[in-house]
Amino acid sequence: MAHLLRGKQVGIQRDFSGGLNPELFAIDEVARYGINSQISALAYDPVQSLLAVGTNDSQFGPGQIYVFGQNRVSVVLPLPGKASVRDVRLVADKLVSVDSKNNISVFSLESARILSSYAPPGGVTALVTDPCLDFALIGLQNGDVVAYDLDRLCPAPLRIPNLWKQQYPRSRLTPVVTIALHPRDIGSLLIGFSAGAVIYSFKSDKPVKFFQYQLPPGAHGGDSDPSSSNIARYPRLTQAIWHPTGTFIVTGHEDSSIVIWDPKDGRKVLARTIQDTNVDEPGHATASLASSKGTFALKCPLFRIAWCSKENADDTGLLIAGGTPTTSIEKGMTFIELGQTPIYATSSWQILSQHFEKPKNQHTLPTPPNAEVVDFCLIPRRSPHYAGSHDPIAILALLASGEMVTLSFPSGHPITPTNQLHPSLSYVHPFITHINLAYVERTRWLGMMENRSKGPPIVKGGAEQKHPLMRFADRNILQAGHADGTVRLWDVGHGDEIENSTMLQIDVARAVGRSSDVNVVRTSMAGATGESALGLKTGEVAVYRWGRNKEYGREMPHTQARAFGLEIIKDRAEPSVKEGLLPLVLYEGQGQVTALKMSDVGFVAAGFQQGGLVVMDLRGPAVIFEMALHEMAGDNHRSSFRRSNSQSQSKAEWPTCIEFGVICLEGEEYSSILLFVGTNLGRLATFKLLPESRGGYSVKLAGSVSMDDQIITIAPLDSELGDPAPASQSAVAGLRNGLRINGVVLVVTTTQVKIFRPPAARGAQKNWDDVFCDSAAVVRYQAAAYALLCLFGDGSARIYSIPALKQIAATRVGHILDVRRFPEAIITPTGDIVGWTGPSEVVMLNVWGTGSDLQVFPLYTIPIHPNADFPSAHDLWTSFSM
Repeated sequence: MAHLLRGKQVGIQRDFSGGLNPELFAIDEVARYGINSQISALAYDPVQSLLAVGTNDSQFGPGQIYVFGQNRVSVVLPLPGKASVRDVRLVADKLVSVDSKNNISVFSLESARILSSYAPPGGVTALVTDPCLDFALIGLQNGDVVAYDLDRLCPAPLRIPNLWKQQYPRSRLTPVVTIALHPRDIGSLLIGFSAGAVIYSFKSDKPVKFFQYQLPPGAHGGDSDPSSSNIARYPRLTQAIWHPTGTFIVTGHEDSSIVIWDPKDGRKVLARTIQDTNVDEPGHATASLASSKGTFALKCPLFRIAWCSKENADDTGLLIAGGTPTTSIEKGMTFIELGQTPIYATSSWQILSQHFEKPKNQHTLPTPPNAEVVDFCLIPRRSPHYAGSHDPIAILALLASGEMVTLSFPSGHPITPTNQLHPSLSYVHPFITHINLAYVERTRWLGMMENRSKGPPIVKGGAEQKHPLMRFADRNILQAGHADGTVRLWDVGHGDEIENSTMLQIDVARAVGRSSDVNVVRTSMAGATGESALGLKTGEVAVYRWGRNKEYGREMPHTQARAFGLEIIKDRAEPSVKEGLLPLVLYEGQGQVTALKMSDVGFVAAGFQQGGLVVMDLRGPAVIFEMALHEMAGDNHRSSFRRSNSQSQSKAEWPTCIEFGVICLEGEEYSSILLFVGTNLGRLATFKLLPESRGGYSVKLAGSVSMDDQIITIAPLDSELGDPAPASQSAVAGLRNGLRINGVVLVVTTTQVKIFRPPAARGAQKNWDDVFCDSAAVVRYQAAAYALLCLFGDGSARIYSIPALKQIAATRVGHILDVRRFPEAIITPTGDIVGWTGPSEVVMLNVWGTGSDLQVFPLYTIPIHPNADFPSAHDLWTSFSM
């Protein structure tokens, strides 16, 4: 019967949750953003302008394939079984993948469904496709090569036996390592075995040339250890690719040697590493990057080599991931620019050798510190030929940490994924450290379209599907802080049509004036004005405002200017931004920012780990209030719900939750702008923001209340209508006309919830007896019903009536969301839950749904067949056998 008395205890005469029943509480999966697990494979199709990303099977999610196109175009293709994606290829309107269980899967991009699954007769070690062919060549663990018909979805009548074993019968197990089709002769195939490489001719049905890299005694090769050079050895092959015109081939080996061969006579042109040349010659000195004399530095393996070319296929260069000493500070990729290839028929052997020994240029494409590139995907301008390395404009690099970086080619300048890649890829570009959600007015968000200098879009394929019309006028704007100090803002929607799908970007590192130790831990955005505040782990609070950059295109030196406790940072705007969110002021606090709130009426409040509280008025801008929480210890207005309050006084206290509201305080006949501050020890402090005669505002403490545990949610409510009572522009403007809002405050801690009239403690409460509450918010159903939605540590979501605080319904969401990250989950006023499912993926759930799963859409409605005029696989096999 306690719930029948709670409304009367707090002075509320009506039930704000009237009409709500358990049947209305059903979880719908609205949207997913991010990558569910670590990225394992990348592929790009320049014809359709689509990007495919494969992931590993892990505790956070199964291995699956994402295909991304323009704007928000994306589709997820699950594998037929539980496995990791090892390789992925885009061929016309199909996608071909290899998983860790050695299955070949063929998917349709038109229907977003699997067409066939093929288990080859052995372990799959290599896969190659071509945009001109309707078949895939598959290298096996036993050294054989088989083919699969992508048109008829069945094995093709072709099997190439282990050519290396036939040539060298005494050789040990020689699996196929890599396969490459000749860029200009479809009848020639380069097969890389672990022991060497072979050129196979389809027309003659036999091997043409064999290539084996041998190091005589005394030759260092790519090894850094001098003791290994005393014996003859055959370094294992890891890479084998063609020159863009087929004039040469290059092989990479496990000792980091890079060997160039002449495919016509099988001779070795040059053996080198990234640092040295002629490493196959005995007695040749090698460069050492060891940290001390008498030691040697190990080299990273050659993860991947690509032989790139400009628009002229004879103007080439080698792009290499790996092969650098482990002691090297720079861990980026290496580009060896070779320049124009000498004419083979008229060039001497010395000229050919010097072309590779003395390249035109060599430089490192930088990556983030201590980040090693393990794979990359080239982005060609137009042509899908030459193994996807013809005239590339950019590089998508995959780091060992699972993150991605995008670099321009060949300069290596970083390219932001903002409005270049799908928002899901921004979750690993780099990893996200903090997210928050703002409820922004539709008209305001439509006007916030950033004007920034950028290059041509990387992915522009696919066709966007039609979604339901806007369900709500206000938009869910996600603010994501990344590990590199970048914050990106974009509309995650409500599962409806998104009118403004562009993304905004804020460079926080530039605003604070340093490039390192920029960790964004708190964000807040005003829904009415679009102003944003960002809090850092080091204590800075940066405030941004929408505007036009007067210094667009010019790099301006920073001028130190402080006023009213704030540093003016307008001159730190990015030169490439013509219109967008520009830096305004910077406040330097003590300790990590633990709570942050940007109001709709120009006030910003921030709390710090050392117990500080600051209030800023952006009309100045100026700091109008600063205090330490321990100064409230002698407050006369304090009251307590606690049985004992003595132990908490000796503990460190800091703000954990901040909210602005406009309601009447108990005992007053007028409404005021109020600031509510909740702490980690359960104290709720109420401050009044009062106008002054000179035009500014002052902040005064009205009272404080002590509760049982950390405060996680503060919600001021209208006690007559049940509506939220925030400090909105209309409410603050109505104060001049004597607007009176009788209100209460709903406060949720990890152990209880209370409703009372501030600043006193008299009201109603309910304890969470069995489990801790991690996240909570007041949500609205349709137009008139309100309820309290909570996420608990047992993996459940429960909804309670207001003001009776009676449980209406409960359901489990722990099988969808990561329960360990429930405190980071966000609950919106419309009943959406945005929570983490893993390290780099969030899901949006809606509690007023029907219990349906996420709907999968195809990439386009009309199939695209860029190879419609090419011969079929059957015709090719017929021609090869003639």
